[in-house]
Amino acid sequence: MTEILALLQNIAPLLEKTTFRQMSRVVYGMLVASGQITMLGLLRWTEKGGSYRTIQRFYRSVLPWNAIHWLLFRKRFLKPEDEYITAGDEVVVSKAGKETYGLDQFFSGIQQRIIPSLSFFALSLVNLREDRSYPMQIVQVVRSTEEKAASKAKAEARKTAEKKKRGRPQGSKNKTKKEEEALNAELLRIQKALKSLLETIGTSIKLRYVALTVILAIIRAPSWSNRQIWI
Repeated sequence: MTEILALLQNIAPLLEKTTFRQMSRVVYGMLVASGQITMLGLLRWTEKGGSYRTIQRFYRSVLPWNAIHWLLFRKRFLKPEDEYITAGDEVVVSKAGKETYGLDQFFSGIQQRIIPSLSFFALSLVNLREDRSYPMQIVQVVRSTEEKAASKAKAEARKTAEKKKRGRPQGSKNKTKKEEEALNAELLRIQKALKSLLETIGTSIKLRYVALTVILAIIRAPSWSNRQIWI
C-alpha cells in the first residue's frame, strides 16, 4: 500500500484529497483481488476506508483521465532522449446482460466472430528503444443509430453483391471517379482521440508516426506544423 501511495503522489495535484484517498483504495483492491473485478470484489480486498459506498462515489466522479495519464507518464516514465510513436487499437470485452452502457455487437479478434460486448479504443505511447507501451487515452466506442443503420446496409449490400455474377455487366459505361469521401464515423472518432492526445502532450514529445491495426486513411492535422497522421 505504501508503494502505491508513493506512485500516486505524482498525480495528487490533479485530484481532490477525498478522490485521491478513494483512488488509492480502489487501485490497491484491483492489484490484490483475484478473479473477475467487480465493485463487490473490490470491497472484499480493500483495506479500511474502502466501503462499498466509497467505491460507488469514486466511480461516479468525473476525473481528468487524459491529464492524469500524461502527468504520471511524464513524472515517472518519460525519457526525452528516446524516440516514441503513438499506437492505437480497439479492444473488445464480452459482456452479458442488456443494461450496460454501450453494449452492442462487436467483432472479437480472439473469438473471430461478432459477440455481445463492449468496445474501447486505446491510444498509447510506445518507447521504441524499450519496446514498451504506455496507455495514454481510452475511449469507449458507442455507435449511434445512424452508424448501426449504415453498417446493416453495408452487410445487406455485400450479400446482394455476392449473388451477382462476377465481371463487368454487359453494356455498362465508364464513370468518373467520385471526389474523396468524408471520413466515416469510426475515423472521425479516431481523429478526435488523436487530436485530444496531441493537445495533452503538447511539444514535450515529437511524434512522427501513428501505428494502427489497419491502414485506412490519412488524417491531416494543420494546427500541428503540417503533421500527417497515418492510420
